[in-house]
Order: sequence, then C-alpha cells, then structure tokens
Amino acid sequence: MAREQKRVQTIEPEAIDGQFEDFYGAVTRLLGRVPHFYRTISNAPFLAMLFLPINASAQREWPGTRISGKIKEMVVIKTSHVNECEYCYAHNTSLGQAAGITHEQIIEMSSDDYLTSNLFNEREKAAILWAENVTRNTAQKNEDAYTRLKANFSEGEIVEMTMLCGMFNMINRINDSLDVAIEAQPEIDKIQGSLHMDPAKMGEYLRWLGDNWPDEFETMNKQAEDAAARFAR
Repeated sequence: MAREQKRVQTIEPEAIDGQFEDFYGAVTRLLGRVPHFYRTISNAPFLAMLFLPINASAQREWPGTRISGKIKEMVVIKTSHVNECEYCYAHNTSLGQAAGITHEQIIEMSSDDYLTSNLFNEREKAAILWAENVTRNTAQKNEDAYTRLKANFSEGEIVEMTMLCGMFNMINRINDSLDVAIEAQPEIDKIQGSLHMDPAKMGEYLRWLGDNWPDEFETMNKQAEDAAARFAR
C-alpha cells in the first residue's frame, strides 16, 4: 500500500495546467507515468524539466545508447539495493522484469553471491560488480572490477553504465532524503511500458522545451507553489 507523502508536497496532475500539463504529458510519454519522484522534484520545475531527458535517455533502451535495457536495469537494481532505496528498488525491479530479468535473478543480484551464480553470464556479472563498486565509491581502486568490465564492454559502454549508476545514486538519495512515497503496485507497473524509448518522442520534448523556455522564470515557480498548496496537508 502506498504511503502518504511525509516531507515535500507532491504536485498532482489535477492541480496543474498550461506548460506544467505539457511537461507531465512528456513525462508520461517518456517514462510511462508521472511517478511520485517527478511529482516531488517538480517543486523545482525547471530542474525537473531539464532532468527528464537525461533520466530517460540514460536509463531507457534506444538507438542512441549501446547498452541493453536488461543490463541497464541490472545496474540500477544493484545500485538501488546497495543504497537501500526502497522507492527505486520497487520501480526498477518492475522495469527489470519487463527487460527480461527474472525474479530469481533479482533475488540473486541483491545478495553477495551473484559473482558465483549460474544465473548470470560474464557480461552481466561485470556490470553488476561495477555498479556495486561505483555505488560504494570503491571503483577507482578496484582494478579487478575494472579489468573484468573492460573485458566485456567498450569504453563507450563503460561510460554509459557509469553515468547511469551515478545518476541513480543521486536519484536514490533524493527519494530517500525527501521520503518520496512508493506508489501502489499497479501504478508502479505502468513503468513497464517505457522500457524502450522512442527517439521521436524525445525530439518532440526537446523542441517543446526549447520553444517554451521563458525569459522570466518566476511565473512557473509560482505555478509550482500554487499547485503544491492545493494539496497541502
């Protein structure tokens, strides 16, 4: 069962209009729904709008990246498990299952036994190990982890995985620090339809963002304040 928001008031879809409505529409098209994470960070609307394309393009599978959705979600799940971020773990075990990660694999990669498991191939083990070391901030000194990674991935792929892992370390901390409420499972599972990102939809969003970038910013900030106030406790 979803918890009530405890810290920052979410900005709900029924409280917005205009550019906010357009933005939430783009979040739905790119991420499958407007999760509580975006309803929370939209209190800082311009940062949320600028973060969306990085989030979607780094995490989803599409022709502009070289990592499969399955490998990406293994990186994200391991990162979120190490950080004990319940919100991201719930969402990404769901998206991971859409990417072909089994329940047994989720359990195994959430333990310390994944490197000896027969449930993963060497490429997957290298990615999970790298995510664990990046998250624990031991990657710089762990030459064995990097050697294993380098044997299975190109430098471009390594950069993509490292950026994804770093991004989710940030997202984990935002969700935990602001105590973002976990949605009910049917709402979480809407994420499964967003495994593959349509580059055309990203192009549409970036054009919209460029065309609607204002010269004055207080109006949108005030809209965020007003929208949050409508549902204030």
